[in-house]
Amino acid sequence: MKKPKVAFICVHNSCRSQIAEALSKHLSSNVFESYSAGTETKPQINQDAVRLMKDMYQIDMEKTQYSKLLSEIPQVDIVITMGCNVNCPAIPCKYREDWGLSDPTGKNDVEFSKAIHSIHTKILELTEKIIKDELISKNI
Repeated sequence: MKKPKVAFICVHNSCRSQIAEALSKHLSSNVFESYSAGTETKPQINQDAVRLMKDMYQIDMEKTQYSKLLSEIPQVDIVITMGCNVNCPAIPCKYREDWGLSDPTGKNDVEFSKAIHSIHTKILELTEKIIKDELISKNI
């Protein structure tokens, strides 16, 4: 079976969506392809996110990722919005879900770590749903 493509979408593509892309590649690359993008970009990935992902997972997001616009990623099967409290653009997909995560930007390491752990848990749940074919086949 072809691996589905999953896009993690946030406004600036600099923090939560970048964390989700990195963790998905780390945890679930055997199940789905991961991308992240935003409606705007930032010159660099959030440095607290970069530092904590290195500390927690030994993942250096700056080596393999950068802030991207929606137009820079391929067509995807699944769209996950991070909870931007804005109207996310309509991106063609077979399944869409909003994770409703608060942006930890500007907050302390404890709040950042909570966000990272929450994303980790949600990625594992998403991976299990994809393995069980609970998302795409029911929504085509």
